[in-house]
Amino acid sequence: MSQPEFDTYATSPRTLTVEDLQVSVGDHLVAVNGVSFQIRRGEAVGLVGESGSGKTLTCRAVLGLLPETGEVDAGTITLGEGATAVDLTGAARPTWDRVRGARIGAVFQDPGSYLNPSISVGRQLVEQLRVRGGLGRTEARERAVELFGEVGLHDPAGVFHHYPHQLSGGMLQRVLIAIAVACDPELLIADEATTALDAVIQAEILELIARLRRDHELSLLLVTHDLAVVAETCDRILVMYGGEIVESGPTEQVLTDPRHPYTRALLSVATIGDWSRRTLEVIPGQPPAAGAQMPGCRFAPRCRYAAQACLGGQVPLTEIGTGRSARCVRLDELVTDASPIPDRIEASA
Repeated sequence: MSQPEFDTYATSPRTLTVEDLQVSVGDHLVAVNGVSFQIRRGEAVGLVGESGSGKTLTCRAVLGLLPETGEVDAGTITLGEGATAVDLTGAARPTWDRVRGARIGAVFQDPGSYLNPSISVGRQLVEQLRVRGGLGRTEARERAVELFGEVGLHDPAGVFHHYPHQLSGGMLQRVLIAIAVACDPELLIADEATTALDAVIQAEILELIARLRRDHELSLLLVTHDLAVVAETCDRILVMYGGEIVESGPTEQVLTDPRHPYTRALLSVATIGDWSRRTLEVIPGQPPAAGAQMPGCRFAPRCRYAAQACLGGQVPLTEIGTGRSARCVRLDELVTDASPIPDRIEASA
């Protein structure tokens, strides 16, 4: 891992500020509860956790693309700061038309699902450049070919005329990235953008995103379940479980010295730096369903360290150092160095 020090971005302008976000789905079932974080200019933040932890709903809220049954019940979402700040909380359609695609770009897991199969990929990029970027037809066409070249597509002028079904998954993802960054957005949201790709193409896409960050001071919110991807890509990490952030901090610190039992559990089933391991490990039990009412720590039913104190009410997110926090009532009791984790810490009376 070679991320910059945490303080590198401490004085940079805020690109995104999310405060006490609460999102409900269905019959007012709270699926995201009290989520707060910031992303600064040029910074890459990884959002990790099992399926159902609230990662994608958080990103969809930021993009204003919640499902029909989803709703932001509380909290604020702010893009930028100072004179350029835009409150996206409950924003109307005209605001989203000015922001989405222009100041915020997005790349998703299945790029083919987000491209019109009946229109060439070049025309789709030209449309983005004309509608969001304000370019004329000729200028937009020339810029589209340039962008296809910048994202690593061979024969960009030829690809311009291709339809989505004529391109591979990796090429489609590059097309979607070109569309996402066409108008020089401040923030790129990549939601499982490399999950469906093979290892070689995944590495190329991640390198492309890293280059775009360097060249354009682009902020990145990377949603993934792959800790190895986060280790190579992100400066900070947010670990989500049951709709809450349970641990956050500089990526290297969190991955080498995890403080929350759930983060440790995720690392125990990961293969970061240990590709020779063949034993499949799993986290016992299942994550809580959206809206499930629980008396204390939401991870307690699956936690090897669970004690009676864990059931005593909502557990706050506690600062544990510069830029680090975790949500656990037994932080001071658990092992914090590199020594082996004990098999079990007996529950207190």
